[in-house]
Amino acid sequence: MSLSAAAANAKAWPFELARELLKRVEKTGKDEVIFETGYGPSGLPHMGTFGEVARTSMVRHAFRVLTDDKIKTRLICFSDDMDGMRKVPTNVPQQEMLQQYLQKPLTDVPDPFGTHDGFAQHNNARLRAFLDGFGFEYEFLSATEQYRSGAFDEMLLRALEKYDDIMKVMLPTLGAERQATYSPFLPISPKTGHVLYVPMKATNPSDGTITFTDEDGEDVTLPVTGGNVKLQWKPDFGMRWAALGVDFEMFGKDHQTNAPIYSRICRILGVEPPVQFVYELFLDEQGEKISKSKGNGLSVEEWLRYGTQESLSLYNFTKPRTAKRLYFDVIPKAVDEYYQHLAAYQGQDEAKRLENPVWHIHDGNPPDHGTPVSFAMLLNLASVAGAHDKATLWGFITKYAPEATPESDPVLDGLAERAVAYYEDFVAPEKVYREASELERAAMLDLVERLKALGADEKDPETIQNEVYAAGKEQPFENLRDWFKGLYEVLLGQSQGPRFGGFVAIYGIPETIALIEQGLAGELVKS
Repeated sequence: MSLSAAAANAKAWPFELARELLKRVEKTGKDEVIFETGYGPSGLPHMGTFGEVARTSMVRHAFRVLTDDKIKTRLICFSDDMDGMRKVPTNVPQQEMLQQYLQKPLTDVPDPFGTHDGFAQHNNARLRAFLDGFGFEYEFLSATEQYRSGAFDEMLLRALEKYDDIMKVMLPTLGAERQATYSPFLPISPKTGHVLYVPMKATNPSDGTITFTDEDGEDVTLPVTGGNVKLQWKPDFGMRWAALGVDFEMFGKDHQTNAPIYSRICRILGVEPPVQFVYELFLDEQGEKISKSKGNGLSVEEWLRYGTQESLSLYNFTKPRTAKRLYFDVIPKAVDEYYQHLAAYQGQDEAKRLENPVWHIHDGNPPDHGTPVSFAMLLNLASVAGAHDKATLWGFITKYAPEATPESDPVLDGLAERAVAYYEDFVAPEKVYREASELERAAMLDLVERLKALGADEKDPETIQNEVYAAGKEQPFENLRDWFKGLYEVLLGQSQGPRFGGFVAIYGIPETIALIEQGLAGELVKS
């Protein structure tokens, strides 16, 4: 079976969308498919930016496989940089200077960082560096350049011709006060350079102009072409789809109620709207929606301090239509789940591989090996050893896997570094040791004898785990989970932990015996 034939039945959500997109192409007859993502440059790139581009790239790759790469595709990352600056962001320098440029297009606002021609240009450069750093394949388009170069002129003139139809779509969505002043066109004042939210006194499709009252009270007539106006954001969404010929766009659930408006305006302008996909928004640790202005949630940079790019991609791939918490405590699980999927991939047939997240994360070509030590295990090693540098962890790793070195396994080296960072910032401050109960003490003393009997060189996790189970079964625990919980709380200072046999195999039998003896002597509680 060919790869494209297998893709025709693959259930992974990127393939479902790719098949929907193929149906659209078969109707339109287009020989090029345009994927688009949008970005607002009033702030710096963030988690939503990464997720939207990463997920769209996954759909694009699925489509290319489905069609044997016979249809050209493009991914456009579009910056809405002609919007007026409504307020000064609190996380940038030169606040007083920026106050003077409120309501001007973001590309006409000076760069407070002093590195680019304007504020939007600075943020656009950050966006491109951000996307380039992840290796995304895309084309960047600036709204300002599209408006001012004339690229949007044809659709702007058509929007002027269809002004009444667009108003019929927009007015019912507005309150009475806003209806009285609303216009889909936002003129740029030729006197102040401000983006004006003013009603139209006249629209003139025959000569392509609008007339409005400027800020000084004088009536002004401007052409809608050449960057003299921009569209309100909802009409702009639909116009952009029509002008660029967009075939696919995804957006967050906060756009869901407006999506029919975008589509209706696109149709008014004579173009069938694209295939759309609505994803759920991330939530913070309290289950509240993440807000850029609040700064809650987790940034890309924060994730990458503690987890890998692949784990971040996995978190975005998994159940995109389900709301998920985006906080520090989800990172370790995401890291290990990625490597679990990668390990499973090697033994899967072609059909199963197309369902595996790593196939989508790596454009169908995932690496052929993972890591000999899980991230959870590295975290627990860091916790027990009180590690403040990755060299401490490597001391244990090389005893367990002598062939591994920081130079030969940079992936594992990176995980060790992240494990130390995560331990220092999140685990160490929360560790609480306790004394062992009499039942736990008896089981731990039994376990010490069993470990001594195995010998200091025993490294088989299953062999060790069997002895851990046996020590627990010798005592009248109501549930063996209580035995393992006791091990974690007495020896690790936490209520959950790794598969204990695997931990001992890496940490070392003599070291584990010493740890148990410390725990039973109450030394860990004192420390």
